[in-house]
Amino acid sequence: MDPVQICSDLIKINSDNPPGITTEVIEYISDILSTLGIATDIIENVPGHCNLISREQGHPLLLCGHVDVVPALNDGWQHPPHSGIIDEAYVWGRGSTDMKGGCASILSAVASLVDDGIDPLVSLAFVCDEEVGGPNGIHHLLQKELIMPSDCIVAEPTPTIAPCIGQKGLCRFMMNFTGTPGHSSLYPCIGESAIMEAVEFLNFLKSVHKREFPVDPSMSRIIDHSEKVLEEIFGPKDLRSVLTKIMYNPGVISGGEKANIVAQKCRLEVDLRLPWGCDAHQLLTEIKTHARNAEITPSSIWNPSLTPPDSDIVRRVCAEIDRMYSISSEPIVQWAASDARSLRKKGFHVVEYGPGDIRTLHAVDERVSHDDLRRATEIYKGVILSYQGGYL
Repeated sequence: MDPVQICSDLIKINSDNPPGITTEVIEYISDILSTLGIATDIIENVPGHCNLISREQGHPLLLCGHVDVVPALNDGWQHPPHSGIIDEAYVWGRGSTDMKGGCASILSAVASLVDDGIDPLVSLAFVCDEEVGGPNGIHHLLQKELIMPSDCIVAEPTPTIAPCIGQKGLCRFMMNFTGTPGHSSLYPCIGESAIMEAVEFLNFLKSVHKREFPVDPSMSRIIDHSEKVLEEIFGPKDLRSVLTKIMYNPGVISGGEKANIVAQKCRLEVDLRLPWGCDAHQLLTEIKTHARNAEITPSSIWNPSLTPPDSDIVRRVCAEIDRMYSISSEPIVQWAASDARSLRKKGFHVVEYGPGDIRTLHAVDERVSHDDLRRATEIYKGVILSYQGGYL
């Protein structure tokens, strides 16, 4: 089975999140695995939010991917986002990189082993809701113990020669500021503006961003290499702060009632990404202390996570990358987050590795190359074989 065609087929099935309905895309995957003689179970915690796992779990290796995608407007795309157009070099469309391409390569690797007469002794999980934190996806499977701790590849897009072994932490929350309204002509002498309270808090976040966190010597080489890879992908230099400092984004702000009224209400939604050495819970406590007049509602709190670079899964994935590209690969840590953090917390040793053009992640003209899809297929196949006593 060609991962290029599978990827195109998956893209054509709309699984935008929101609303996050994955029934059809999971049924497509189930049909493929059924033709390969692999029994599966569809797990549905909330109607329409479907996951699929292979019925035979507990193997030393789990391959995992999410099938929901972020929404896309039609504006600005060379090809409609759900077209799945295949040209001479790429498959185009929403999810091609994040991460239906990775799911396609997993399916193609398993199919290739079956075609070779080999029973692939690997556990599989295709999940929903990753793009909204995984409540009905990976969290539900872990809570119900439907997947068991093992070595794991999450097929998220990564650089072709740099598997990812860790992610920064996350502190995401909503703030509601309440002021004392009054006539605008008297402000700031009379009245307290909820909007200005929010502005003061944003200035505090700027100071938080400037903080330095000591890097453990064991992490220093990995961060140095990760910085170099990050610069190669995105272009700008001096991106070390993306990995070593608190990055902050006030993604949503709304407030005020009228131009001539001192604002009584202001709402702010904030996303912070936390480096190694920063504790998410301590930071949130500090934020609550600083913004005593705000009601703060956390939505996602995670400390940074890391799979030991000398672990078996890292060694095996790097060995297959080295074999494919005739180089000596090194793992990186990542500036964003994925289901890998949830799996690590439950005892899985996780490596992220998958096909995709990272520059188009969540962007217009998302695409994945044919070569990336097929090479990822071969790497997955090699890792599976290594766990079955094949070459390493």
